[in-house]
Amino acid sequence: MHLVLGGALLTPFFLLAALVVPLAFDDVNPFSDFPWQFATFAVALPLAALGALLFPLLRTLEATAARSLCGLPADVTAELTEEPADSWAARRRTALWFVAHLTAGGIVSGMTLAAPPAAVMLILLPVTDPLRHAELGWPNLAGGLLGPLTGLGLLALVAGTTWAGGRLLARAAPTLLGRTPADRLAAAERRAADLASRNRLARELHDSVGHALSAVTLQAGAARRVLDADPEFARQALLAIEETTRGAVAELDTVLGLLRADGDDPAGTPAPVPLPALDVLDTLLDRTRAAGLRIDADVDDGCGRLPPLVSREAYRIVQEGLSNALRHAGAVPVRLRIALDADELRITVENPVQRDPIQRDTAVTVTPSGTAAGTPRPGGGRGLPGIAERARLLGGEARAAGQDGVWRLTVRLPLGASR
Repeated sequence: MHLVLGGALLTPFFLLAALVVPLAFDDVNPFSDFPWQFATFAVALPLAALGALLFPLLRTLEATAARSLCGLPADVTAELTEEPADSWAARRRTALWFVAHLTAGGIVSGMTLAAPPAAVMLILLPVTDPLRHAELGWPNLAGGLLGPLTGLGLLALVAGTTWAGGRLLARAAPTLLGRTPADRLAAAERRAADLASRNRLARELHDSVGHALSAVTLQAGAARRVLDADPEFARQALLAIEETTRGAVAELDTVLGLLRADGDDPAGTPAPVPLPALDVLDTLLDRTRAAGLRIDADVDDGCGRLPPLVSREAYRIVQEGLSNALRHAGAVPVRLRIALDADELRITVENPVQRDPIQRDTAVTVTPSGTAAGTPRPGGGRGLPGIAERARLLGGEARAAGQDGVWRLTVRLPLGASR
C-alpha cells in the first residue's frame, strides 16, 4: 500500500513531465512510445524533488504514511518526526525521501499493472491454444511448456521488487524522515531551557509562598492562644498575617507572570511587581519577627550596591533560611550575618535546634560544579536543594549542617559571575 501510494503521488508529476517532454522533442508521444515513457518518468522525479523542497508539509504527509504503512518497528517509528521541514537541511532530506518513495512506487505500480495479466496468460499457454500464436505477441515457447514457468517467474519478480523497495524505504526512513543532528540539538536545548525555567519558577514559588505560609501558620497559632488574654497582641498578629499574605500574593503574581512566554500582559491586568532583593530585607525581617523569630541581623552597608541578580538570589536564600528556622525550630533566636568582601558575598544563618531532628541530622554541601555531598534530608523537601541550586547557578556554594545544638546555613556567592 505504501508503494502504491508512491505511484499515485507520482501521477501528477508524470503528467506534468508529459507536457514538458514534447516541448523539447518534436513528434514524441510519452503515452504511446515505450522508451519515452521511461524518459518522462526520469523527468518527473526532479519535479517531485522540487515540490518537496518548496512545500515543507510534504514531510508531514510522508512521515504519517511511513508510520502507518511501512510496517516499521516501534523504535524506528519513534525516530520519525511529523513536523514540517523548516530548515533547508530537512527539506533536502525530505526531497531525497520523496524521490525514493516515488521511484519505488512508480516501478512497483507499473509492474503491478502489467505483470499479473501477462503472468496469467503465460501460465495458461499450455491449455489455451488461441494464445499460442506469434501474431498475438505470444510465441509457442517450446510448445507452451515454458509459459507457466515464465509466468511464475514474472510474479516472483513483482513480489521481489516490492519487497526490496519496501525494505530500502524502511531502512532509509529514520535517516531521511527523522530529526537532523541540528534538530536534535535544538530540541535538547529547548528541553534544557524549559527545565531550567521550571526549576526557577519552582524555587521562586517555594521560597516566597512557603515562607509566607510558615510565618502565617505561626502567627495564626499565636493569635489563637492569646485571643482572650491579650486581644492587642492578637490584633497585631492578624495585621501581620494580612501584610504577609498581601506580599505573598504580589510575589505569586510576579512569578506567575514569568510563565508568559511573550512577556505581554492582557489589557487591564496590572504589571507584576519586581522580584524582591536585599533592599527590602528589613520588611522581610519585620514580617519574620512578627511570626515569633528573634532575629539578630548584621548586614553589611554595601549590600545595597550589589548586582541585581546577586541581590535577588541573596534575598531568596535569606528568606528560605529564616523559613527553615521557623518550620523546624519554631520561635527561636536567629543570628543573621551578611558580609560583603571584595569579590564575594557571605550569608550565615544560625539558630539553636530545639525540637526537630531534621536540622540536627542533616548536612548538605554543593560545590560550583554541582557536586552534592552529605546526608540527605529525611522526608524530602525543596528548601535546602533550592538554596544549593541558587548558589551553584552563581558559581558559589552552600552548606547546611547541625553541630553542637546549632543549625548553621552558610552560603558563598561570588560577585564576578553576575557581572
